[in-house]
Amino acid sequence: MGRRRKGRAINGILLLDKPTGGSSNHILQQVRGLYKAAKAGHTGALDPLASGMLPICLGEATKFSQFLLEADKTYEVTMHLGVRTSTSDADGDVVEEKPVTVDEHAVVEVCKQFEGKSKQIPSMFSALKYQGKPLYHYARQGITVEREARDITIYSLDVLHVALPDVQMRVRCSKGTYIRSLVDDIGQQLGCGAYVTRLHRTEVASYPTEKMVSLEDVIALEASLEEDQFTPLDDLLLPMDTAVLSLTAVVIDDLGLHRFEHGQSVAPSPDESFKQGQMYRVYAEQDGAQLFIGVGEGVVAPKDQPRAGKNDVFVSPKRRVMY
Repeated sequence: MGRRRKGRAINGILLLDKPTGGSSNHILQQVRGLYKAAKAGHTGALDPLASGMLPICLGEATKFSQFLLEADKTYEVTMHLGVRTSTSDADGDVVEEKPVTVDEHAVVEVCKQFEGKSKQIPSMFSALKYQGKPLYHYARQGITVEREARDITIYSLDVLHVALPDVQMRVRCSKGTYIRSLVDDIGQQLGCGAYVTRLHRTEVASYPTEKMVSLEDVIALEASLEEDQFTPLDDLLLPMDTAVLSLTAVVIDDLGLHRFEHGQSVAPSPDESFKQGQMYRVYAEQDGAQLFIGVGEGVVAPKDQPRAGKNDVFVSPKRRVMY
């Protein structure tokens, strides 16, 4: 029998404004300790150099962190032209220097060329795993690993300010996009090289920037509370279902709730229908309110519905909340 985790069964998402310096995992453990939470997880690491939005999932919310990991992101980035570094950011060693002969117009034109769908080779200094270890583990030993180019989408790349050799940009992109690699590619296209001097994440999915809270403020609030007083801290948390607001919502009855909680599929109500392969956020009516109980997927004629028609679609549990 496995050991039970010690800590509070607190569920929710803290929208942290990560400071520069320190790893995302180190900050995650700090937040977990401040909340005395039994479980915690983040939704995609930010480099030590980077700052900004880092949603931290506590308790049952960790089951839905993958949806935020796969969500679109927005970054504000400062690109310095004329220099390439080993890591494509300010933490690396300078590997090449070239004069900057381009003007603002050329910078804007080249940046616009990177909008849309493309393939990108992840940086060797990324957290992407190879044989169970992050790529940066090998890079620090001078080992280069072959990496497959991955499909990414740059939805928008806006040049905000140009004061050569520095360029400030805003990038909205799909999951799996490495901004350092993007900046290095832009620098190569401009013919002078480039690296990142500032990286700040402003958006993850549809989370509002104004809901972010700094680590300093969380630490100060925790220090001001009496022992075992957590309400002010808990009030900072966003509901678990905010991680899956992009999914269509369905509400099930008591019978459906019983089936869903036992891992069984649920039939749609008479006035709705499910689509095969589509994911849904699922709620149950409780005391006049809707209680979020998890995420399900539309499946055709499940085995536990023997009287279902061939083309009937039900919602089958994929992630369940255990209150």
